[in-house]
Amino acid sequence: MRTPICDTFGIDYPIFAFTPSEHVAAAVSRAGGLGVLGCVRFNDTEELERTLSWLDDNTDGKPYGVDIVMPMKIPTEGTSVDLKTMIPEEHISFVERTLQRLGVPPLPEGEGRDGVLGWLHSVARSHLDVALNHRPVLIANALGSPPVDVIEKCHEHGILVAALAGAAKHARSHVANGVDIIVAQGYEAGGHTGEIASMVLQPDIVDAVGPDVPVLGAGGIGSGRQVAASLALGSQGVWTGSIWLGTEEYQNLQSNAGWTEAFTRATSSDTVRTRIYTGKPARLLKTKWTEAWAEAEAPEPLPMPLQNLLVADAHNRINASGDPDVISMPIGQIVGRMNDVRPVAEVMAGLVAEFEEAVGRLESIRK
Repeated sequence: MRTPICDTFGIDYPIFAFTPSEHVAAAVSRAGGLGVLGCVRFNDTEELERTLSWLDDNTDGKPYGVDIVMPMKIPTEGTSVDLKTMIPEEHISFVERTLQRLGVPPLPEGEGRDGVLGWLHSVARSHLDVALNHRPVLIANALGSPPVDVIEKCHEHGILVAALAGAAKHARSHVANGVDIIVAQGYEAGGHTGEIASMVLQPDIVDAVGPDVPVLGAGGIGSGRQVAASLALGSQGVWTGSIWLGTEEYQNLQSNAGWTEAFTRATSSDTVRTRIYTGKPARLLKTKWTEAWAEAEAPEPLPMPLQNLLVADAHNRINASGDPDVISMPIGQIVGRMNDVRPVAEVMAGLVAEFEEAVGRLESIRK
């Protein structure tokens, strides 16, 4: 399993792994793929600095990337406290009533963490500044093309830039702005995603950007067969995410005791695309929490970044409660294949072995 993008990044397999866990990212890189650390959870640049220093020291010299969240339209700026004053009381009351109805207790005094500020343009730029002091080979932007000056800054440091796209027109725009790699993220994907399924989206984007721009297929990829399908559609590699939430290494970050039960029992039908997590459409695990927001009495989700600030304390309480029926977690439809917890190295080996098996089966058909 080798494509030109392997040579571009010095990796053994064209498997890119987006993850908020540095332990997962490091393990993927050590196993021959490219681990990409999601930075949006870091409100504190010093914490990100420590984490990237740890990655520098724990990837056995192998390459890694980082993912920032920098919307093309600059969102409302301000501190967490300033922004909270913009949240309507109706929304605050709804969240509290819902938590009480679902049996989610308050946190002990002083516990929990602030809402994620990584959605703010200024915070995302601080993430970039920290990353440039380390050794990532790739900067990816989860919300499309970053500003041109950010792309140019990355290129000055010898770092390639990737951007997620959910439609061919978006991919063409990213390339026009100077983006090097397009992540064609289909409807099946977890987190922020568009409305076109991977089987249609990937060849659309491959054809739209032409042979000189590498495309990574994303959305619904959790097996070697799906990796093979993505390469058959013209992508040079795959961008994976959800499957790493079910690894042993991810347990270093996972704070919800009910999470493992929740994802191992879920089927591919047990997700929902909603704006309740960040304010933008994102696919989450379907639970009593997401269903409450779909009821008639629920208010409309707020725009980014206010929605995440609104539900930040609720997420802390939900995680502490450990109830598998009340989870708030972005995840793709591939969750239906996540039936057990395995080490990253085993997942990688399985992807490669099943890819070889799938390609071999196709070769036998050709004969």
